[in-house]
Amino acid sequence: MGVKMQKKTKPQRPKRDEFEIEELGNAVVEAYREKSEVLITLWQREPVQGKIVKLDGQTQLIHIESGFDTIKVKFIDILSIKSTPQ
Repeated sequence: MGVKMQKKTKPQRPKRDEFEIEELGNAVVEAYREKSEVLITLWQREPVQGKIVKLDGQTQLIHIESGFDTIKVKFIDILSIKSTPQ
């Protein structure tokens, strides 16, 4: 009578060590200070290109101005950040 259903596992974020997180944080802060255009690769979302306009430490959100939109992404969802040619 008791048919067991398989548990659905949702994909896990990639594991990163403290060094990788610190490097990523430094890159985000540098892009914010220099007001440079960046391409941000996100976990399970489309990449975002734009300028970082706000760093919210309380909510851990990064505000990125892309065109006329402001996109908010969680710091933990950022996989990589690269400068884009001007």
